[in-house]
Amino acid sequence: MKPDTPVQYVKGVGPKTAEKLARLGVATLSDLLELYPRRYVDYTSPCPAASAPFDADTVIFAEVCSKGSAVRLPGGRTMIQALAADDSAPLHLTWFNTHFAADSLRVGESYFFEGRVHGTLTRREMTNPIVRTVKQVEFSPMAAVYPQTEGLGSGQISRFMASALEAADPMPEPLPKELLERYKMPDKWTAIQNIHRPKSLQQADSARRRLVFEELFTLQLGLLLLRGRDMARTGAPMRPVDLEPFWNALPFSPTGAQRRASGEICGDMQGPSPMNRLLQGDVGSGKTLVAAAAAYMAHQNGWQTALMAPTEVLARQHAATLQDLLAPFGITVALLSGGMKAAPRRAALGAIASGEADLVVGTHAVIGQQVEFSRLGLVIVDEQHRFGVRQRGLLADKADKPHVLVMSATPIPRTLGLLLYGDLDISILDELPPGRQPVKTRAVNGDKRRAMYGFLNSEIEAGHQVYIVCPRVEDGENDGPDALQSVKRYYTDVAQALLPGRRVGLMHGKLRPAEKEAVMSAFKAGELDALVSTTVIEVGVDVPNATVMVIENAERYGLSALHQLRGRVGRGASESWCFLVSDHSGEATADRLRFLCHTQDGFEIAKYDLENRGPGDFFGNRQHGLPTLRLADLSADTRTLEAAQTSARQLLSRDPALKAPEHAALADQVNRLFSRTALN
Repeated sequence: MKPDTPVQYVKGVGPKTAEKLARLGVATLSDLLELYPRRYVDYTSPCPAASAPFDADTVIFAEVCSKGSAVRLPGGRTMIQALAADDSAPLHLTWFNTHFAADSLRVGESYFFEGRVHGTLTRREMTNPIVRTVKQVEFSPMAAVYPQTEGLGSGQISRFMASALEAADPMPEPLPKELLERYKMPDKWTAIQNIHRPKSLQQADSARRRLVFEELFTLQLGLLLLRGRDMARTGAPMRPVDLEPFWNALPFSPTGAQRRASGEICGDMQGPSPMNRLLQGDVGSGKTLVAAAAAYMAHQNGWQTALMAPTEVLARQHAATLQDLLAPFGITVALLSGGMKAAPRRAALGAIASGEADLVVGTHAVIGQQVEFSRLGLVIVDEQHRFGVRQRGLLADKADKPHVLVMSATPIPRTLGLLLYGDLDISILDELPPGRQPVKTRAVNGDKRRAMYGFLNSEIEAGHQVYIVCPRVEDGENDGPDALQSVKRYYTDVAQALLPGRRVGLMHGKLRPAEKEAVMSAFKAGELDALVSTTVIEVGVDVPNATVMVIENAERYGLSALHQLRGRVGRGASESWCFLVSDHSGEATADRLRFLCHTQDGFEIAKYDLENRGPGDFFGNRQHGLPTLRLADLSADTRTLEAAQTSARQLLSRDPALKAPEHAALADQVNRLFSRTALN
């Protein structure tokens, strides 16, 4: 089978199962082989039954002493039991609603049983254990455990993987031979086989190290190629501009960090090549003002600016803020979003095409085919992790090599940022504007919700407003006592009940654009006392009168996301609070929330999140805006990332466009990786 064979043709899969695999990002045979194990079960060192720990995944090697027949239980369930024993103790085995594992057992033979031990010190039990024979363990002593999705367990995926490994043609080797020799790495096909069927943990580690290097090497090549593509002479040359008139017109003084970052950006825009710069700043550090300074410089040189924001709420807010900042200089701001009616949209498109609109602010609608700019010279992408690398490029393609500034309020450690954003220079806003107060943060459980609402009532009574964030829009079919709070149910059953007589609004992503705008406008105008919302208000929304942020099911978010939500309050002169509500009893969760309660520094929070939750949670839904990494861990694989970047630079110095025949497989690998970039 070829790598691009649709996965449904792998033995045992079929069209219906292929639909389930698609939820795991698996569409082809190659995708399946690159669905790597999350962990392994080591069958080479079984635990004696008598000393097996309770409630932990354990392997016990025991002889079957007896086996009963299937028994039908009330309610339609079936049960089958068996007794096994090793030299230390008997082991009582029970299977519910599955006969396959028990039916295969033969009395007098020994098997490996994997599962969680429960019972008492004198009676050891396992329920629904996985059974493996001696021959199976000899063939594959380390059993891979795979990511799962609804209706598709790790055991099924293991069977599909076995079929794929048997049927697949050896995968082509994309890495140059000198890299394999320099870093003592196995070839790709060997690594693929060994990561799925390792004989030992050392063999699995060696395979993983090689595949992580390939993934990060490919990522760095792609980012460096993007950067190299834009190193030609810019199509928007600019002369130096004095920013003092802009600073002097402000009703407040910019911070030193804002002046410094603006100087770096304007310096880039005066250069012969297009600017490619990332502006990082903590919540409330004033990135919008720096964007306004860059737009001011572009306008003074006769160029248009386009700013793309991830949500319509944020786009409208940016348009209003930038209009206030730039109107004194005759700069016209136009708003363009997908929710606009036909007549205003036609008017906006006309103003953009004629050059009447100096600054265009919008959602991804600004990259639509109908949008034509007159003299686009500067592209600004806000909350860049919400967009793909290709989306950023689509906006830049609206002009001839314009300058590009991307902004993010999700700080990452500078060293990692320099490696990760290989196609961008970096500016950092590390000062908060005067008047921004630390937000007092407390972790509480649901039992204290009524008391917390008493505090919310007192804040509303004092003339302030509150946010309440829930992680879901509607209840699911399988809601139980641990279900996530539904924003709709919470709005009716909790918020309205515990804030009687208060004006409570509801905001979520499924509302129509006009409905979102109406709710947000009412909240900003003080016509609502409380806003129950999903994380649609996570970034950028600015209501200085809001003093309390309540986050339900706080354990569900990464610390960086919680820090973003916390940043929606503390924007005025009054003392502000953030309550992290969680009934999760795990110690790791408690440690994370305690850390946030005592830390306001976004870079420290990002570092903690990256080290303790990994890049998937750190970046939200995996690495938004970057190709999805299947295996690399950006917190644990930093040294490999450094080696990959160095190797990528060396290779591109010899073959700048990867055109050499021996690099054809590598060029294909780069294209494959970047084709998986998230575009939503």
